[in-house]
Amino acid sequence: MQLPVEPPLKPMLAKRVDALPKGDTWLYEPKWDGFRALVFRDGHEWFLQSRDLKPLKRYFPELEEPVLSQLPSRAVLDGELVIATVNGLDFEALQMRLHPAASRVQMLAEKSPASLVFWDLLCEGDMDLSSEPFAARRARLEKVLADPRPPLYLTPVTSDRAVAADWFERFEGAGLDGVMAKPRDGIYEPGKRTMLKVKQKRTVDVVLGGFRWHKNGAGTALGSMLLGLFDSKGVLQHVGVAASFTAKRRVELALELAPLRENALDAHPWQSWASHQRVPGMKSRWSTDKTLEWEPLRPERVLEVSFDHLQGSRFRHTAHFVRWRPDKPPDACTYEQIDITPPYELERIFSQGS
Repeated sequence: MQLPVEPPLKPMLAKRVDALPKGDTWLYEPKWDGFRALVFRDGHEWFLQSRDLKPLKRYFPELEEPVLSQLPSRAVLDGELVIATVNGLDFEALQMRLHPAASRVQMLAEKSPASLVFWDLLCEGDMDLSSEPFAARRARLEKVLADPRPPLYLTPVTSDRAVAADWFERFEGAGLDGVMAKPRDGIYEPGKRTMLKVKQKRTVDVVLGGFRWHKNGAGTALGSMLLGLFDSKGVLQHVGVAASFTAKRRVELALELAPLRENALDAHPWQSWASHQRVPGMKSRWSTDKTLEWEPLRPERVLEVSFDHLQGSRFRHTAHFVRWRPDKPPDACTYEQIDITPPYELERIFSQGS
């Protein structure tokens, strides 16, 4: 493969801000919730690269024909791998695609096929476009993908901040998790956080059901809290974890929560984790060398956490501790607290324009 821009290439990144920037120097796009992917194509050769520079092609065989039939014969594009369902994007299904067995990869390719959503063109033919302004790269991308067919898509873009703000509110129902803002005149800077992202952020009261020890402080320092919400049947469901504590606070929390460890597993709603289930109490193939062993706590304490959005019945990303809620009983921590954005059809998103 001989291209003006060759793998491995670090993708350009974004820094998080609290609000969409104002002014006419920005272009806005929906923020997709999938795997960042760079596509390199040189004739019959093509390469699919992850954000952390790893090859992804073997996991997504269904994309070979669309890539070779629709993309320019020599090009490099930046975008996102997603799996779209009738209920929106499914990140968990995307994670399941990374399987070592070829037979299972093929089965999942048929059962839950992936799509590629593109937003940048870094190279076409012998031309390195990375030093061109983003607006120019986008215009050229629209020409080479003038009529994309599924599973290849061109992400919507707008220069209207009001439209972007509307996207931020409505597109969450399709599984997207915010809006990107990119400088019109910005060049492509690999590995640098020159773009901006505004993500959903909410708070909810949850039950503390257990914790994991910190990798550098087993027995003395808390690593992460295991969080729960009661469903409509009164069952406490695991919804995710809260982490990001200082080293000092980790030690303090381990001492503070010690009394709740006494007889915690007796009648604990997650008691079966300790035996055979591959849920947060057990190791999975996604955890590599990270232990998922957990310490149960009597589910008596309530805390408020901030989170981005739900993926199914769980937090998509790690939640963040806000405060303890001693004034609230555990049984009041239900899914009903969360205002769920109605589903928004992905086809309508793909049809949006500037």
